[in-house]
Amino acid sequence: MSLLAIIGGSGFSDFPALEIEASRRVETPFGETSAPVAIGRLDGAEILFLPRHGAGHRLPPHRINYRANLWALRALGADRVVGLAAVGGIGARFAPLALAVPHDLIDYTYGREHSIYDGEQDALDHVDMTSPYCEELRGVLIRACAESGHPAIEDGVYAATQGPRLETTAEIARLERDGCDLVGMTGMPEAGIARELGLCYASLAFVVNWAAGKGEGAITMAEIESHLRTCVGHVRKVLGIVATAG
Repeated sequence: MSLLAIIGGSGFSDFPALEIEASRRVETPFGETSAPVAIGRLDGAEILFLPRHGAGHRLPPHRINYRANLWALRALGADRVVGLAAVGGIGARFAPLALAVPHDLIDYTYGREHSIYDGEQDALDHVDMTSPYCEELRGVLIRACAESGHPAIEDGVYAATQGPRLETTAEIARLERDGCDLVGMTGMPEAGIARELGLCYASLAFVVNWAAGKGEGAITMAEIESHLRTCVGHVRKVLGIVATAG
């Protein structure tokens, strides 16, 4: 039976809706995960949950051990992974509070461990990333958003930037010229490593601010946190539907 794992980002350092039955530390070839993996039930369905930034949101995007996180989820039996992503909106459709299920991405990060094929583990492989997200799981997320009463934008190009600082106006203008609709800091190498591990991976993004130069004035944490609180409630409903969809 398919086992769903959820990787929580901003706003999801913990997951009160999850009835935790066990917590596991998993030894991986790549070191420690961001936190122990929680095994529990969401609306009666068994799932795994791992906070990407660790307990208390302590790990910045460039310090996350993406390889260990995804390896551990697979080792515990997950075959589907939803990566939650609080993002900035670039395209006009992607206003704050929008939900989106991106279909493609561009990686602008650097200095991160981007692959399980580091010359020390398995033989080298070059995985296909023509479509970086699992289309089956994207469809499940899109249908769940509609059923929840918070329909998602069904496409979008996610720009993965280095962080932890936010981007400049000129950087966002560049991303827009490149065709990006959303900007976040954790979408890669997470999606690429999931593909290397044979996991069905998709992102559920929720917009918590206009990207630099797209709104009025400077971006404030108060604005982000306000939108984040609203989005967390919407995403919680969607995840319950996804978990029980089997």
